[in-house]
Amino acid sequence: MFTAVSRAYKPIALFLLLLVLILSGCAQSAPTPTPQPTMPPTPAPVVIGPSVNLTDGCADRYEPDVDYFPEKVTLRYAEGFTVEYHKNYKVVTVTRPWRNAKTTFRYVLVQCGTPAPSGYEDAQVIQVPVKRIVTLSTTHLPALSKLGLLDRLVGVGNFKYINSLDVRALIDAGFLTEVGSGANVDVEKVVALDPDLVLTFGIGNPERDAHPKLLEAGLKVAINAEYMEGTPLGRSEWIKFIALFFNKEKDAERIFDGIVRRYQAIRTVGEKVEERPTVFAGYMYKGTWYMPGGKSYVAQFLRDAGATYLWAEDETAGSIPLDFEAVYERAADADFWVNVGRAKSLKDLAEADERYTQFKAFQEGNVYNNNKRLNKWGGNDYWESGLANPDIVLADLVSIFHPDLLPQHDRVYYQQLK
Repeated sequence: MFTAVSRAYKPIALFLLLLVLILSGCAQSAPTPTPQPTMPPTPAPVVIGPSVNLTDGCADRYEPDVDYFPEKVTLRYAEGFTVEYHKNYKVVTVTRPWRNAKTTFRYVLVQCGTPAPSGYEDAQVIQVPVKRIVTLSTTHLPALSKLGLLDRLVGVGNFKYINSLDVRALIDAGFLTEVGSGANVDVEKVVALDPDLVLTFGIGNPERDAHPKLLEAGLKVAINAEYMEGTPLGRSEWIKFIALFFNKEKDAERIFDGIVRRYQAIRTVGEKVEERPTVFAGYMYKGTWYMPGGKSYVAQFLRDAGATYLWAEDETAGSIPLDFEAVYERAADADFWVNVGRAKSLKDLAEADERYTQFKAFQEGNVYNNNKRLNKWGGNDYWESGLANPDIVLADLVSIFHPDLLPQHDRVYYQQLK
């Protein structure tokens, strides 16, 4: 019986054995799971700053590692101010605000839309680009015009001294307010204009300067000391000072580079002359003759124009106070006399002081004045656009001392007194 049972279960046993072998083989042939790669961390987004300075608006958001001033200025001739660039602000320092100054002025120009830095308690903090400006000197107007910023101008010092046709058009259209200057500045008018910046100058006399009153009123005030520069190009480079408040560095660099190229080309003409005529400058004012010093911008103009300035060896950057006798002793036989104040004719000079007629330059008619462009109120464009265009002034002077070198030049600022 046992044998019969064994036979009955044998097929079942074989099936079970076969099933075990199949399952064992499947287990051995199953692939080993491949480990999944570890994903790298998501990189922080790259913050791209502006490719140009923001001249019209504010930054959308502040990123501390962004350079908000990719366009910068470098100073080549001006010595009266400095600029230091930081990521979102620039520090501008006026080092020579006036003669014998014992103080400096610092301005922290912060890109609007970004935070102001700490640690500049002695400086004025001004957001840039400036939207509304008041200027108290006509010498600032050519820079604003060249930089395309006259639409930001809301007030000026005195209407009658302005020659610029563009600015006079704004005056006639009623877009500008006259606010006075110096001790006569109307602070209430300036405050009412709500300017972001008032651009002025100083002489170091609190009773005659405008900036103490304006600062006391809580206004942002910048001192432009271009007149302290000892070279013509140094003076005109202050266009960069003004540009800093508007983030217009690129335009200022381009404009000034053009001025330098033209000036140097004309100076090269003057340097080649073999005969250099002698020249002196100035006139008597209340008993004193203020002769430009040998280190003044006037002396540089005359030297570059191919003339021998009789006070060239002097080390003064400003003016030298002299009496008539001291001037006559050295300049009696000079070939030329320039920059004689308000005189429009030799008759005007003779009536101002009969001793002027004793100079050889007077007797031979070689007296030239820088007042060819006067408006009907007596405003002299030489003191407005002339200092912003030293290349044109130099061409005028070369044409006076060496007329054969620039025969096609029509003098812009200088005229010969008849």
